[in-house]
Amino acid sequence: MESSPVHPVPGTPVPALVLTGGGARAAYQVGVLKAVAELLPDRPIPFRVIIGTSAGAVAASVIAARARRWRRAVVQIEQVWANFHVDHVFRIGGWHMLRAGVHWLLALISGGLLLPSPKSLFDNSPLRELLHRSVGWRNLRRGVARGDIAALGVCATGYASALSTTFYEGRPGLADWARRHHLGVRSELTLRHLMASLAVPFLFPPERIGDEYFGDGAMRQLSPLSPAIHLGANRLLIVGVRAAHDAGVIQNRPGQPTPPSPGQLFGYALDTLFMDQIYADIEQLERMNRTVRVAPRAVPGAVQVKTLMITPSEDPRAVALRNLDHCPRSLRALLRVIGAGDVGGAQLASYLMFEAPYTRELIALGYRDTMARAEEVVRFLTADDDAMGEEPSAQEQRA
Repeated sequence: MESSPVHPVPGTPVPALVLTGGGARAAYQVGVLKAVAELLPDRPIPFRVIIGTSAGAVAASVIAARARRWRRAVVQIEQVWANFHVDHVFRIGGWHMLRAGVHWLLALISGGLLLPSPKSLFDNSPLRELLHRSVGWRNLRRGVARGDIAALGVCATGYASALSTTFYEGRPGLADWARRHHLGVRSELTLRHLMASLAVPFLFPPERIGDEYFGDGAMRQLSPLSPAIHLGANRLLIVGVRAAHDAGVIQNRPGQPTPPSPGQLFGYALDTLFMDQIYADIEQLERMNRTVRVAPRAVPGAVQVKTLMITPSEDPRAVALRNLDHCPRSLRALLRVIGAGDVGGAQLASYLMFEAPYTRELIALGYRDTMARAEEVVRFLTADDDAMGEEPSAQEQRA
């Protein structure tokens, strides 16, 4: 974690919204945003900087593009997520799954001579069409020019460079950055940048931007909080999709361990991809904060960065299990084939189940969790630094 840049007015709160990846679990983030909108009914958008990674980049882009009417944007996002179906995201009908299976089989048997290797397991062109209609990139540029927000950052991963790349659009004066594992590039954001951030390896095809192909923003994202800090934020509201203790593979028969199936391993990999580094980065940031408080001259130019993280109070895997029957038959068949069609496969299902009964439960969960911390959230987003004082951040208090 690098120290943050100098802010235009030292000591001025610059709140940021950081939305992590999470596939269908990102519905939880919608519930959090719904609660924040209700808690601040008469205020302009409380976030100066908005950062989105993978599925989190969708809500981030929509809100940033409609920052002047951000509460209306939250309502519209909720309407989409509350009525989601898998086929709004990727083609899952029996014919599409059969054709994809045959393509993979022929490419494998022929060594790529009969057919080239498929770019991905799923065709996510429905999602591309939905986002094409939903995100107004011109509005984003107008909003940034008016000062509605300072910056939007969309995180992706370059396959050739192996760098975590934050494509950002922001106010004048923000500078690109380059570190060992990540960089920030001022860009005129488009649908391509968003699709690149969403391109989960193997599941969805990579996206070409310039001379390089990019994939999911969570890959190689060793410092997921640093883009917000580089863009001037010093107060981060982070919305995750997994509690720290809900990470392991669920055994089908407790007390009788069995080797995890390919589907279970894939779910475990997604869980690691989307959330593990966030917790590590928060711990590193809090160590930096303690150093700045105790010995401010030890790190020249560093400032304290306060964090507040909201994560599910209920394991999304349990929510997925309750709704597994709502999955399309072809998706359930695929999950069974790869060993993720039962209790043990709930982890993978929880990331792929873009179905309304499941997403509605997650929206409601995110709303409840945020309302349970209403006073803390409002104070974090609205109090000035003098009112916040030098006390440890909310995350540090729970550590």
